Amino acid sequence: MAIINGTDLKVYDSSTNILIAFAQSASITINMDTRDISNKESGGFAESLEGQRNFEVSVDGAYAWTNAAGSALTNGSDDLVLKYMLDAGSNTREAFTLRWGNTAGATGDTYYQGSAFLTSFSATGGTEDTATYSMTFTGTGAITQTVS
Repeated sequence: MAIINGTDLKVYDSSTNILIAFAQSASITINMDTRDISNKESGGFAESLEGQRNFEVSVDGAYAWTNAAGSALTNGSDDLVLKYMLDAGSNTREAFTLRWGNTAGATGDTYYQGSAFLTSFSATGGTEDTATYSMTFTGTGAITQTVS
């Protein structure tokens, strides 16, 4: 049995193929809604058929503007907020391709990819504590799975 190391689960802005900086945890949720088809012949039990599917990706991490060498980040959480939520200049608030999983290229590596909107951002910092951020991306359209 191969157990996946949580460190290998990473979230990328695949339009630039850049890892979202300083992420410490990531999660993906894939849902399928159901539609009620209960009727008078259901014997008092709910009956369902398949419905729409959706996905959401969340990332939490250390909030920073520069890397360890002091150079400005181009993939920090604030860069994504500016580019995909605030969109300085054109205000398009566009969806982008998001990739989640292990993309190291080893045989058997799995990742998911889909178009998503950055729908939520928050930053938190306590006195003498590491500042952290949380981001949520809501999928639009299909998500695909790739196994290398």
